[in-house]
Amino acid sequence: MMVTPDTARTPGDDVSDRSPQDSDAVWTRPDFPDSSTWTVVLSEAERAEIVDAGRADGLDPSRLFPTLRSRCEEWAHTLSAGCGFVLLRGFPVDELGTEQTERAYLALGAMLGTPVGQDREGSVLTHIRDERITRTDPTVRLYRTRERQDFHTDGSDLVSLLCLSQAQAGGESLIASSAAIYNEVLRRRPDLLEVLYSPMPWDRNGEEPPGQPPYFELAPLNDIDGAPRLFYISWYIRDSQRHPEAPRLTAGQLEALELVETIANEPRFHVEMVFEPGDIQILHNGRILHARNAYRDHPDLDQRRHLLRLWLTARNFHGVAEPLRSGIPSRSANDGPAATR
Repeated sequence: MMVTPDTARTPGDDVSDRSPQDSDAVWTRPDFPDSSTWTVVLSEAERAEIVDAGRADGLDPSRLFPTLRSRCEEWAHTLSAGCGFVLLRGFPVDELGTEQTERAYLALGAMLGTPVGQDREGSVLTHIRDERITRTDPTVRLYRTRERQDFHTDGSDLVSLLCLSQAQAGGESLIASSAAIYNEVLRRRPDLLEVLYSPMPWDRNGEEPPGQPPYFELAPLNDIDGAPRLFYISWYIRDSQRHPEAPRLTAGQLEALELVETIANEPRFHVEMVFEPGDIQILHNGRILHARNAYRDHPDLDQRRHLLRLWLTARNFHGVAEPLRSGIPSRSANDGPAATR
């Protein structure tokens, strides 16, 4: 199966007419001198609304968050038309039980978009923690380990992470502007833009629907609403080569993948976030690449690093190409890519 968005460019298209992107979505590390420039601290009144939402089982969702709804509109604008990311600080994990935390987090996320499935079971909340396993093959998803995850995107318009507890050491989140990376690829190697606009094979990691091939094809770069959007998980592309029937990656394709990773990992192209319990990081997948450093966990499993992840399809904008913005199809679905970390 080849995923071909309506706005995808055809392999061989001339990219000589491409020009640098110029918007608030183009940024580098010097644009954010310290963490205060990206952090929104929730007020006590806003925290109280979240607590009420967590304890209000069965309450009409439209009656929740009377004050926070206007703030969510500001965050949505930053995500869709601004820098593409926000860090909320102060979600009251210290005042809510496990089920209440999940209920409040889902309700808060639902103001920004519709939660979508993150695995073949259709789970809309994923627990991100080290399961004491090793990634011995591509069917073991990296979030279940302590290993580093290089820069990538997720399978939805928005991805949100709520920190419940920190690692003993490491685990920092790194984020980079995909538009700034696009501009740098254009500056250094404009010939590789054409390569990134051409389809590449992606491993489905054993989550393919019955009767479907174990890989699909998709170009990492697609134009959406007149702007290039980078949907990128390099290890999914490289892992596709374990399937003999998948197209072989060319030297140019491998070089293009390496260039994206090289640029994103240069210090001036990314910012580093250290999560504290109660922090919520929200990213626009069409504008932001994110990575995670390897980490060392606490010996006590109850104290290990623990995040809750939400994938959201935004209501008012398209972050990534169809059909990728709708998460992973459930086992009942007939088809669709499983392009997630």
